[in-house]
Amino acid sequence: MFPSLTGVPVVVSPSPVGLLVSTGCSLAGCPHPQWVFLSPGWVSPSPVGVTISAGREPEEGEEPAAISARNILDSFTESREVAELIGNLREVFAELVTREMAVERFIGIMDKYQEQPHLLDHHLEGMMNSLLEIVWDSASPPPLVHLAFKFLYIITKVRGYKRFLPLFPHEVRDLQPVLDMLAKQNPRDPETWETRYMLLLWLSMICLIPFDLARFDGNLVSLEGQARQPTMDRILDIAKCYLVVSDKARDAAAVLVSKFIVRPDVKQSRMADFLEWVLSMLSKSSSQTMEGTVIVNGMLQALAQLFKHGKREDCLPYAATVLECLDSCKLSESNQMVLRKLGMKLVQRLGLTFVKPKVAKWRYQRGCRSLAANLQAQGAAVQNQKREVAAAEAEADDDEEYDIPAEIENVVEQLLVGLKDKDTIVRWSAAKGIGRITGRLPKELADDVIGSLLDCFSFQETDNAWHGGCLALAELGRRGLLLPSRIPDVVPVMLKALTYDEKRGACSVGSNVRDAACYLIPFISHISSALVIAAVFDRDVNCRRAASAAFQENVGRQGTFPHGIDILTAADYFAVGNRVNCYLTISVYIAGFPEYTQPMIDHLVNMKINHWDSVIRELSTKALHNITPQAPEYMANVVLPRLLPLSVGSDLHTRHGAILACAEITHALCKLAQDNNRSVTYYFPEKSLEGLKQIHQEVCSQGLGGELMRPAVCTLIEKLSLSKMPFRGDPIISGWQWLINDSLRHLTLVSSAARQHIKESAVTALAALCNEFYINERREADPALQDELVTQYVSELQNSEEMIRCGFSRALGALPRFLLKGRLQQVLEGLKKVTIISPEDVSFAEARRDALIAIAKVCQTVGVKGDGSQQEFVCRDNVDQIYATLLTGVTDYTTDSRGDVGGWVREAAMTSLMEVTLLLVQNEAELINASICKQIMCWLAQQSAEKIDKFRAHAGSVFLTLLHFDHPPVPHIPHREELERIFPRWQKETLNWNAASEAFPRITQLLGLPAYQYHVLLGLSVSVGGLTETTVRHLCLHTQWLSWLSF
Repeated sequence: MFPSLTGVPVVVSPSPVGLLVSTGCSLAGCPHPQWVFLSPGWVSPSPVGVTISAGREPEEGEEPAAISARNILDSFTESREVAELIGNLREVFAELVTREMAVERFIGIMDKYQEQPHLLDHHLEGMMNSLLEIVWDSASPPPLVHLAFKFLYIITKVRGYKRFLPLFPHEVRDLQPVLDMLAKQNPRDPETWETRYMLLLWLSMICLIPFDLARFDGNLVSLEGQARQPTMDRILDIAKCYLVVSDKARDAAAVLVSKFIVRPDVKQSRMADFLEWVLSMLSKSSSQTMEGTVIVNGMLQALAQLFKHGKREDCLPYAATVLECLDSCKLSESNQMVLRKLGMKLVQRLGLTFVKPKVAKWRYQRGCRSLAANLQAQGAAVQNQKREVAAAEAEADDDEEYDIPAEIENVVEQLLVGLKDKDTIVRWSAAKGIGRITGRLPKELADDVIGSLLDCFSFQETDNAWHGGCLALAELGRRGLLLPSRIPDVVPVMLKALTYDEKRGACSVGSNVRDAACYLIPFISHISSALVIAAVFDRDVNCRRAASAAFQENVGRQGTFPHGIDILTAADYFAVGNRVNCYLTISVYIAGFPEYTQPMIDHLVNMKINHWDSVIRELSTKALHNITPQAPEYMANVVLPRLLPLSVGSDLHTRHGAILACAEITHALCKLAQDNNRSVTYYFPEKSLEGLKQIHQEVCSQGLGGELMRPAVCTLIEKLSLSKMPFRGDPIISGWQWLINDSLRHLTLVSSAARQHIKESAVTALAALCNEFYINERREADPALQDELVTQYVSELQNSEEMIRCGFSRALGALPRFLLKGRLQQVLEGLKKVTIISPEDVSFAEARRDALIAIAKVCQTVGVKGDGSQQEFVCRDNVDQIYATLLTGVTDYTTDSRGDVGGWVREAAMTSLMEVTLLLVQNEAELINASICKQIMCWLAQQSAEKIDKFRAHAGSVFLTLLHFDHPPVPHIPHREELERIFPRWQKETLNWNAASEAFPRITQLLGLPAYQYHVLLGLSVSVGGLTETTVRHLCLHTQWLSWLSF
C-alpha cells in the first residue's frame, strides 16, 4: 500500500504487460475497488513503492497531461515554517506590511496542498490549538484575534470544513464564550467575515453536546434586574441573523441550522416556528433584487442542510408544505444559477424525505470487479455470470411494500426539468437527484422514470437536455438502476450522444454531451467500437480522454472488449491528447483489428468528412488514406462509390470533404496496387474512373467556392497525378492545367489567411501534373508545350497584381527539370526582375519574397555543372548573377503600414543563400569565390544583430549552419578559427538567438574581426535606434568593443 495521486490508497499487482492498480474509486465515483492498467512505460520503481508518470514529454499540439504536470508531494514539509508563522502572529499583527506578508506566505504554503489536502491531517489539530490559544488569550487585541481566525479559515478552505469541524473544542464550558464572541461581532463588517464564519462553524460543533440547553439558562434574571434571553433563543437568533448576510458566514449559518434544529430539545419547541419563519422569508423575498437573492439563498441553504441531516420522521410532516412553498417561488425561472442549483438540491432532499430509505432488490447486480479475473475468465465463467445477472433481474420484489406519496411525481417532474437547465451545475444536481430517488422506487415506477429520461434525447431538444439526460442515465447505471431490459433503448441513444455535434455560428456545441455519454459507457459492455471511435476521432481532447478512460473502465469491469489491453496501451489517456497523433497513427493501429476496421471507416465517411471544422475534415481524409490498406476492397467497392456523388453535391462542407477523401483513398489504393505488382486501375471499375474525372468538371460548373474548393480540387489533381492514372492525352489534363492557372490568378479574391494554402496546393498539384503527364518516353518535354507554359508563366511575373506575381513565381520554382531545360536563363531573368524594387511596386514585398524562394528551388531542380550551359545548369556563367540577385534581397528594408515588410524578403534571401551555397559546396565548391563568401557571411552577421527577434534568430541559425557545415566545409569563410571560438560547434543547437541577452554578447565580439566590423556595427546601430527596450538594454551592456574601435 502507498499513497496514490489522489490521496486514495492503491494496491499494485504486477502483470505480464504492466501493472494493475486497484484504487478505492472509479471513473464514475463508485466506492468500490477498481482496477486500472498501467503500461510499463508509465511505471518506475521508487523508494516508496511505485512512481506513476507520463512516460514521455507532451508532443507538439498536445495538452499537458494533468497527472504528469501535477506537483506530487509526500508530506507536509512546511510544518515547522507554519508553526513559526503562527507563533509570530503576536509580533507581526500590529504592522500592516508584516501582517500582509505573513498572510500571503501562509496562503502560498496552504495552496500547494489544494490537490493533496490529506497531507495536512496530522498537523490540523496542532495548528488549530496554537491559533485558539491566541483566541482564548484575554490579552489578545481584536485585530490579533481576527488574524488568528483568518488563518483558521485558510486552513479550512484547503482541507474542507467537514474534516476540520470535529477538531474544534466542543465542551460545555465552550458554549458561552463562543456565544459571547459572536454577540460582539458586526454582521456587516467586510473585514472580519472570516472570524464570523469560523465562530459559526465552531458553534455548530458545540451544539452537539448531549445536554438540554435549558440547563444552561439558570436564573434568567440578570444582576441589573433585566431578563436574559434563553440560550436556545440566542443561538436561533444568531442563525437567523447570519442566514440573511451576503458573505461566507451565510454558509456556516446553514450548517449551524442543520446541527442545531435537529437536536431533540430544539426540534420539539422550535423547529415548526423556524420553518414557518424560513417559508415566510422565502415568500416575501424576490430573486429579482440583490437583497432578495441573498435572503433566498440563505433560506434555501438552511432548508437543504436541514432536510439532509435531519431524521426523516422529523422532517416528513413539513415536507409537503416546503415543497408547495418552493413551487410558488418558481426558482426554475430565476436568472441566478446558484438559486436554481439550491432549488434542485432541496427538491431532491424533499423527494428522499417522502420515500422510505431502502435498497431496491430489483437492482442490477454487477459481477466480478477484478481486471485480472476478468481477463482470465473462460467461457463457462462468463456464462455463469450471465445467468446470475438474469436471475437477479428476474427476482420478484412482490414482498416489498412501497408507500409512494403523490408529491413524488411533482419532485421527479421538477428534476426532469432541471436536467434541461442552461447551467451544468444545475443539471448535474438534478441528475444526482434522479439517481437517488429512483433507487427508492418500485421497479415499474423506476422504469417510467427511465422512459421519461429517454425523451430528453430528441433532436427537438437542446444540447442542454442531451447533456442532462446523459448525466442522469449515467447516475442510474452507476447505481445499478439501469436494468439490462432497457439496454436496447439506451444504447442507440448513447451512440447518438457520442457523436452529438451541432454548429452554432462560428463554433459548435455538443462536447459536453459526448463527454457525459462516456460517463455512462462503463456500465454498458457491448459498444466497444463507438467508444474507440470517440477516443480516437472526437474533436475535443476532454471527450477523447473521457472515452479512453471509459474504455479502460470497461476493460477492467467486463474484460469483454476485443483486444482491450492492446488498444488501451496505444490509446491511453496521454496518447489521445494529441489530435493529429490520434487520427494519423493510433487509428491505423486500432484499424488493424478486424472488429474495428469497418466501424471506423464508416464513422469517418458518415460523420467526419462533412464536419463543420475544416481541420477535422482534412485529418479525416488523411486517416482514410492510412487505413485504406486494412480494407482495400471495402474502400474500392463501397466507400469510393458512396463518396463520388457527395463530391458533386450541394453542401459545401460535404463536397469539400468528399473530394479530399476521394483523392486520398485513390492515392492509397494505387500505391497498394503498385506494391503488389498490379495495375494502378486494379481496384477501380470504369465507373469509378469516370466519376473521378467528372469531379473537376462538375465542381467548376457549380462554382469553385473560393477558399475551400480550389485547394480541394488541386489536391485531387495532385493525388490522381501521383497515382499515375491512365489519363495521358485525355482532355481532362488541359482542364486541370486551366484550373491550376486560374487558382494562381485569383489569389487576390480570397482572404489573406487562405492565400498561402491555395498557392501551395496549386503549386504542388502543378509539380505532380507536370511530372506525370508532360514528359514523354525520352524523358523530355514537348517543345510546344514547354514554350507555351514557361513563356506564359514568365510573362505573368510582370503583372500589376502582387498576388499573381507571387503565385507564378512559386509555380516556376515548382517546374520539373525537363521543363526548365533550355529555358533556365529566361526563368532566372524573369524572377530577377520581380526582386528589383521600383517606385511602382515598392510595396510588393511578398512577390519579392516568393521570387527569391523560387530562385533557390530552380537551382536545386536543375543542379550544378561548372562547365555546363547556363540554359540548363547552375554554372560558372550564371552563378555570379544568381548570388547578386539573392544578396540584393538581404538589403531590403522596405516598410509600410504593415511594418517591416522587407524582413520577409531578407528572411527568404538568407534561406535561399544557404540553400544555393550548400548545393554548390556539395557539388562544385570551386564555383564559390572568396568575395561572394565574404559578402554572404558579412550580411548574415549584420542580420544577426537585427532588433527583431524572429529575423535575428533566422540569420543566426543560417550563419552557424554555414560556419559548421562540414560535408565538405564551406570555403573562404573569413576568420573561420576566430568564429568557431566565438560560436563553438556544441552551441549550434543550444544558443537562443531570440534572447537578446544571449545573442548580443557574442555578436559584439565580431567587432574585433576586421572583415565583419562594418556590417556588424551597421546592424548594431540599427538595433540601438529601435523601439525594443530589451534589445537596446542588452545591446548597451555589451558595447565595450565600441570603445576599442576609437583607439
